[in-house]
Amino acid sequence: LFETPAGFALFKVLDEGKLNKVEDLSKEFLAADSARKVVSLKAFSKFENTAEALEAATKLLESTPSKGLRKFLRAHCDGETVAVADSKLGNAIKEKLKIECVHNNAVMELMRGVRSQLTELISGLAAQDLAPMSLGLSHSLSRFKLKFSADKVDTMIVQAIGLLDDLDKELNTYAMRIREWYGWHFPELTKIVQDNILYAKTVKLMGDRANAAKLDFSEILLEEVETELKEAAVISMGTEVNDLDLTSLKELCDQVLSLAEYRAQLYDYLKSRMNTIAPNLTALVGELVGARLIAHGGSLMNLAKQPGSTVQILGAEKALFRALKTKHSTPKYGLIYHASLVGQAAPKHKGKISRSLAAKAALAIRCDALGDDQDNSMGLENRAKLEARLRTLEGKELGRSAGSAKGKPKIEVYDKDRRKGAGLITPVKTYNPAADSLLGQTTPDEQDTVPKKKKNVEAEPSQAEEAEEAPATEEKKEKKKKKKKKKKKHQAEVDGENVEVGEKKKKKRKHAEQMWYFAELLIIWKCSSNLILTYF
Repeated sequence: LFETPAGFALFKVLDEGKLNKVEDLSKEFLAADSARKVVSLKAFSKFENTAEALEAATKLLESTPSKGLRKFLRAHCDGETVAVADSKLGNAIKEKLKIECVHNNAVMELMRGVRSQLTELISGLAAQDLAPMSLGLSHSLSRFKLKFSADKVDTMIVQAIGLLDDLDKELNTYAMRIREWYGWHFPELTKIVQDNILYAKTVKLMGDRANAAKLDFSEILLEEVETELKEAAVISMGTEVNDLDLTSLKELCDQVLSLAEYRAQLYDYLKSRMNTIAPNLTALVGELVGARLIAHGGSLMNLAKQPGSTVQILGAEKALFRALKTKHSTPKYGLIYHASLVGQAAPKHKGKISRSLAAKAALAIRCDALGDDQDNSMGLENRAKLEARLRTLEGKELGRSAGSAKGKPKIEVYDKDRRKGAGLITPVKTYNPAADSLLGQTTPDEQDTVPKKKKNVEAEPSQAEEAEEAPATEEKKEKKKKKKKKKKKHQAEVDGENVEVGEKKKKKRKHAEQMWYFAELLIIWKCSSNLILTYF
């Protein structure tokens, strides 16, 4: 049995005695005529298409006969011994088809000889036909072994997101050039129309601002904006421009509008590719953030090898190494900061949400890169969990989808003194007055009159103590009166000194004012005398 890219070939060994001399067997296949004396073609099963050839080749790699091979061997090998190149394949054929198989060194040498003279031994199979068959089958087999899919080419995503960023920069540059250029003619339009694309459409339609009153901008602008534009065009303070300048300006507007249209098409293409290649990642972070993560990682497979902590700060490498160098706090997020889930969180919760999102995104990337499923169910499920965590952090009520199906559990008050369905474990403790310690001995009759609280007993002083404390309190009062008198005298002395100081200051001020008055009189007298002398 010999496998070819075109089909299965079955050769009949004409002289089995030559198989005993393995060393001389290769010499028999040096020429085509001598090879035909050793083996001859008995039957050939041709593959109908590439899919059938790929199926047969994959089965042979797994050492199992395909459906076509089983039919072929049943038809032509009944009661024969088949020489095979794979011992495991021979065992499978023997178990399923009950056909004897042999595999040894002589068989392997025979296979090498048949391969060298294959085109001569099989009539109608030319070398120029065999080469492209081998190449096509090898490519198909490689794709199958690697589970390669043409839809899984992430290089297109890397190029598309790079081009999208370049287009955004170019559009922004061109739009600002239009605003600056046309602002000399109609400066008020910059504040009236904020959007760059609408601004370019308005300039292209209007041209000279004098045409604004005649034109209809309802397809471009809102009614309020249109009326404001027409009013501003009448009283505009801009300079006049000629038709040649307006022609150049309109051509620039055409460039901006064509770039904007192409950018929209490119975004739709990127969105479809991301939903095909990384559906779970797209469901978690969106198309643009997911594409930028893939582009930053180099490919989807390289990104799948990264842990969640790396995905979290991907794009903030410069800040990370600067923080490590200066021993400051490391960044909490990189490109993942632009995801909608992180944007929804409060500033104090952004770090926690970005960490959770990065962990889920790492799982989603591995599922997209290495999994067989093409749906985004995992991504949607993880997104729902992250939204529930965000609501938990913000203290909002959790719905049924976020938590358990039964909602919040009822919180019961814990009481250690109660059994389930029974009363108290221990009886309520009462106050024991016999445990109180009292000074001295009391008779049973006197115990009834003694109050339970010691504080009240200690709080009531005896008459003897009151008599002793009375003269002491009178002495304290006299001392307080003497202190008050001393304070009043001291205060009066201080007040008298303050009054004297105040009078002295007043006298000094009066003296200074009088001196200034006399100085002014002298200056006036000198000026007047000089004037009189000059007059005479």
